[in-house]
Amino acid sequence: MCLGPARIDLATWRAQLEGGEPLAFDRFIEHVQTDYLPHAVIIDCTASQEVANRYSAWLARGIHVITPNKRAHSGPVAYYHELKRATREANTHFLYEATVGAGLPVISTLKDLVDTGDDIDNISGIFSGTLAYLFNVFDGSKPFSSIVRDARARGYTEPDPRDDLSGLDVARKAVILAREAGLDLELADLEVESLAPPALANASVDEFLERLPDFDAPMAERVARARRERKVLRYVAEVDVRRRAARVRLQEFGPEHPFANISLTDNIVQFVTRRYSANPLIVRGPGAGPEVTAGAIFADLLRLCRMLSGSD
Repeated sequence: MCLGPARIDLATWRAQLEGGEPLAFDRFIEHVQTDYLPHAVIIDCTASQEVANRYSAWLARGIHVITPNKRAHSGPVAYYHELKRATREANTHFLYEATVGAGLPVISTLKDLVDTGDDIDNISGIFSGTLAYLFNVFDGSKPFSSIVRDARARGYTEPDPRDDLSGLDVARKAVILAREAGLDLELADLEVESLAPPALANASVDEFLERLPDFDAPMAERVARARRERKVLRYVAEVDVRRRAARVRLQEFGPEHPFANISLTDNIVQFVTRRYSANPLIVRGPGAGPEVTAGAIFADLLRLCRMLSGSD
């Protein structure tokens, strides 16, 4: 960590961090929450469970938290409620727009619908830029394994593509939306279709990529069947609020459906509610990338400033 009495020069922050001291959370918190400043906020841009586990204590002691880290909101539902309780009792704010859809206004839209008394029937969408890209490109002309390797080479997947293909990241986003809609769902409650062959679960990344062509046939059959019916494949999360259930799976969509007409790495979410029933509410746009994610985090910081100042 790198601590100082004034702001850190962003032009040299990497060098300063490399010359810093070992991370010590207690000392870090004491530095952030000083007596001479009226407010303190921690912006967690990690994907760390260890950091997420500390949110409750930070909120309880009066520190606001902003994060794109999905671990806290999609972890045990008891911890989710603990975070909500901590913010109420300490009058702190926990902002997490970037956890779903990066810079897209997904969380805020859902909150507005709920807070204004709308009845949510169904939330569905494509929440992985990686999987959106894979199935925008995959038309059967090339093997699925080739598409995955190419996407990895372009930097569209995680270093281990199984992190994307497992569907776990999408499932976490579905859990967050379900809880914001009022459902106490655990991650284990979701039906999740993994696209990573179970037989390769313990293989190294190199071995996984080398052996993935052995499993191309089932995926080729699925895309061929979809094309015969003039449909496309999309990896979709669905939260059925009425049935109090959620699932993540590969589905087929005809050309008239909004999910069939996205661009490359787009995310898209569809809200079906009492107000938006015949014509669902759609939010669509780039759902991954450093610029849009940073924009969402910065917007949460500005939102927090407005809350604390009481101004527009």
